[in-house]
Amino acid sequence: MQAIKVKQSGGLETIFVDNIEQASSPKKGEITVRIHAGSLNYHDYLVAAGHLKTDSDRVLLSDGAGVVEQVGEGVTEFKVGDHVVSTFFPQWLSGEVVPSAGDFHQTPGDGTDGYAMESVTRPVEAFTHAPAGWSHAEAATITTAGLTAWRALVADGKLKAGDTILTLGTGGVSIAALQIGKMFGANVIITSSSDDKLAKAKALGADATINYREHPDWAREVMEITNGLGAKHILELGGPGTLEQSIKAAAVGGHISLIGVMSGLSGQVPTGLLMMKQVRLQGLLVGTRRQQQDYVKALEMNDFRPVIDKSFKYQQLAEAFEYQTNGAHFGKICVEW
Repeated sequence: MQAIKVKQSGGLETIFVDNIEQASSPKKGEITVRIHAGSLNYHDYLVAAGHLKTDSDRVLLSDGAGVVEQVGEGVTEFKVGDHVVSTFFPQWLSGEVVPSAGDFHQTPGDGTDGYAMESVTRPVEAFTHAPAGWSHAEAATITTAGLTAWRALVADGKLKAGDTILTLGTGGVSIAALQIGKMFGANVIITSSSDDKLAKAKALGADATINYREHPDWAREVMEITNGLGAKHILELGGPGTLEQSIKAAAVGGHISLIGVMSGLSGQVPTGLLMMKQVRLQGLLVGTRRQQQDYVKALEMNDFRPVIDKSFKYQQLAEAFEYQTNGAHFGKICVEW
């Protein structure tokens, strides 16, 4: 069978297709899954481009969705034919953050082999059921981007109807946040440098949009939109380059989820303003298996479907990453066999 790998030196030019042995038969507590689709995340790009070092010939991608082909002894949660989707931290089942979820050593596509292969055999904890009736590509979007938004807003943020959400950009996390916000009856503000993308966000239900290129002091726009109250929940995807604006845009007692580092890894934080506003600033890496199961239940009870910008063949993974880096996409980029 085929697997898509990257050399240890990294760089999209080092991605290659390898022919490997079929997945082994499942042992006790394991399942074998035929992978049909995956989705791309910024973390996947960092590994593929060599910015995050991994072992040579690492199988890429942390997200994968497919069909159970075999179940091992003692497995009762899944049966042959079930549609499933992978988990980002298979070792973090529920509850407080476990030490091993503080890095990527057990994360598929980074510390261990990922899901860019035709078939895998993994412990049952490596998967949850996929949302009923979803395509494999749709299901593959929830493992990282969707679950990150769910944890930020619901599990950690305790989102309520009437709350105001601010999310930066129109990538997979932001669009998932927009849809989750609408599920809960929240008001959603979304930013972008593209009026076309902002129009698409409006069509999906965004209550207000801000072109940050036209309004570099976009925190002022947020305060105006919210009548001086600010946003209760902020998904901070830019990092240190945008964090000051996010703190300015936050409501007193607000919650900022620091998710992305697109503008760098370090920078100044206006600690005085953070203190005066009594804002909770929380670093966040995806979520637990239990949170993913809760998210799947919520998705099944609503009509929202993920926005997939474009789908590539797995053999075109390098091309898919190049498309990701140009920033033209709206929503998720997927790959399928």
